[in-house]
Amino acid sequence: MKIELCAASIEAINFAKKYNFDRIELCQNLEQGGLTPSDGLIQFAIEKGLSTHVLIRVRPGGFVYSNEEVEVMLNDIKRCVQLGVDGIVIGALRVNGEIDTDVIKQMISCAKNLEVTFHRAFDECKNIERSITTLIELGFKRILSSGTKTNVEEGIDALQEMKEFSNRKIEIMIGGGISANNVRRLMESVQPDAVHFSGTKNQTIDENSMFSESIFVADEDKIHDILAEIRQ
Repeated sequence: MKIELCAASIEAINFAKKYNFDRIELCQNLEQGGLTPSDGLIQFAIEKGLSTHVLIRVRPGGFVYSNEEVEVMLNDIKRCVQLGVDGIVIGALRVNGEIDTDVIKQMISCAKNLEVTFHRAFDECKNIERSITTLIELGFKRILSSGTKTNVEEGIDALQEMKEFSNRKIEIMIGGGISANNVRRLMESVQPDAVHFSGTKNQTIDENSMFSESIFVADEDKIHDILAEIRQ
């Protein structure tokens, strides 16, 4: 089983290196669910020697995109190929909750030989089995999911169904609310191919600045404790 850190900062990247994660999903603006990171942050992660999979998401919110938004994301994917990342993390839906295969095919074409993960847009899909079948046919390596719920603990039943239906044809990676208190139980119940977590806390930064913000920051203690449970 692989362990993936959702890394949205220099500090998180450094923790991923320190604790020998199998890979990272690199993003920024984690408090908005994660957006595509800058070129500089991507290069920083690659130079650390980390297996770097980049989130391609042009804005916060849902996953039904305009033509202009798709064009921006296609250009981001092309840039990821140039920078030498290991994979991309994508997702796009139609208004009826089905996977937007037209958009996804364009993204995969731009990705060349990169590994492709379908992100938690999957949790808004209307039919689990049909969606998994579609992603297998499209050539996805894995699905990141909390079991169609906002929290992975609430989605255990669906995740078990996903793992059984996938039949090793696509990896199932659990994420969304992973903690040191629940990760062992989730691993035993679902037997996922990978576990994905951020290990963050909410913190106000630069309190004395007029531009002070409350953001999610990587918490080394949380990361350490979750890893200890997984690796014991």
